[in-house]
Amino acid sequence: MIISTRGRYALRVMIDLAENGNGEYIAMKKIAERQGISLKYLEQILPVLTQNKIIEGLQGKGGGYRLTRKPEEYRVGEILRLTEGDLAPVSCLERGAAPCEKRDECRTLPMWTKLHDMICEYLDSVTLAGLMKGNL
Repeated sequence: MIISTRGRYALRVMIDLAENGNGEYIAMKKIAERQGISLKYLEQILPVLTQNKIIEGLQGKGGGYRLTRKPEEYRVGEILRLTEGDLAPVSCLERGAAPCEKRDECRTLPMWTKLHDMICEYLDSVTLAGLMKGNL
């Protein structure tokens, strides 16, 4: 499993909103400048977060984006699942995957399942506030 720039940038955007927002809307251009992310790429990431009510956006003068919850209430796993789709280390464990015909005799499936559980458990234990403070 490799986390793409989409997932990594989403986390950077969320931290930026948490550190700079104070409940106010922040223009996408400001986020892009601070984070060194192109506006075009942010235009792909922010709608996913907005549609899933992770952040909210306001159009027009004084508009931008802001968090919908406190940083302590955001889990890294939640954000990555939205932007990456799945955190499974192998395709047979992805959500909606067709059952593997070798599932009953696969000697590696228990290992992959345990790894997937560990990844999810860890990422769900890390909060946005924890990332901001460096408490991992």
